[in-house]
This record gives sequence, structure tokens and C-alpha cells, in this order.
Amino acid sequence: MHHHFSEDFLPHESARQIGMIWAHSAERVIGVDGDIPWRLPEDLAFFKHVTEGHPVIMGRKTWESIPAAFRPFSDRTNIVLTTQAETRNQVSAAGGHAVDSIAEALDIAYNSEGSEQVWIVGGGAIYEALEPMANLAVVTTVDTQVEGDTLAPELGVGWEHVTSSPAGEGWIESEKQQLRYRVDVYQRKG
Repeated sequence: MHHHFSEDFLPHESARQIGMIWAHSAERVIGVDGDIPWRLPEDLAFFKHVTEGHPVIMGRKTWESIPAAFRPFSDRTNIVLTTQAETRNQVSAAGGHAVDSIAEALDIAYNSEGSEQVWIVGGGAIYEALEPMANLAVVTTVDTQVEGDTLAPELGVGWEHVTSSPAGEGWIESEKQQLRYRVDVYQRKG
């Protein structure tokens, strides 16, 4: 179960970790029409456990997909990449940081509390843009078939698998939904 994970589940590096975290289907679908195409409470709890206390970087669509009651994510510096004035105002009013460049996003993240780990939390375009800078990826695979328009980034040859839950092959059965899932952690080689 996710809640048995401790921070020790992640590889320890002396250097700053820039992590990407996402959940995808077996076909790498992460989104359908700007929403997550399943309900998996365990994964939401795991996401909170991993990212809490650290800055999170996201795009406008991901910000808008978060229910208003949960925006911004608590106990995390929320950094939203957007050029839209309306979104910028909304993010600022909610206590987040609206930025229009990756450089600015990283600058704020590096000067935030808990910046030894910075988490990139979506969506598709943001993962793609920041993947070259990331050195850690925490990926939940949900054992489901969905038609979707947003895919997770492909982790190419520069990445290696570090650990998983459950260890080896197999799945964790959700206690709340008729779904199975697993978590795999990758780090950049070198």
C-alpha cells in the first residue's frame, strides 16, 4: 500500500532532485479533456505524501483541473506556468506564483522551502518541457484502458528503473475502487 512508503522509498541524492510525478494508464494516458480519467484515492494520498513540503510546478490546465477547494495545494509553494492574465490573477489571489517562463519557475522553486526536491506535476506540455532538467520520476500505473488525449512523457535511454511497489511485477489492489495500480521510480543515469 502507498501509505507504507516513506521518503526512503526515493533515492537519496546530495544534489537537488527535480522530480516528475504522474499517474498514467497502461497506454500512458494521463488526461482526458483536462481531467484525470479515474478516481484513485490512494494515488492522491501518495501524491500529497511525496510532494508536501516541496515546491510544485504545473501548467495552467493542471491548475484549472484542481477543484477550487484544493487550490493551491497545501504546504507546498504552487508555481503555475501561464501567460494568461486571468489565470495569473487567479493564481496570485489564491496564494500561488504565476510565472511565464521555465527559468522564472525554477528560480522561485529553488528559493522556496523544501527546495532540495522540486516536483513537476503536469500536465503533458510541462512534463515535456522540463523532462531534460528532471533527474527523478515517480510513476503510478493504473491498470485500466482509457481513451485519452494527453500522454505521459516517454522516459528514454537516459533513465533507469530504481525501485517499485510492489517490488518486481504485479499490482496493488485499491481498497476504495475496483482498480489495480503500481508505482515505479526512475532516476536519470549518470
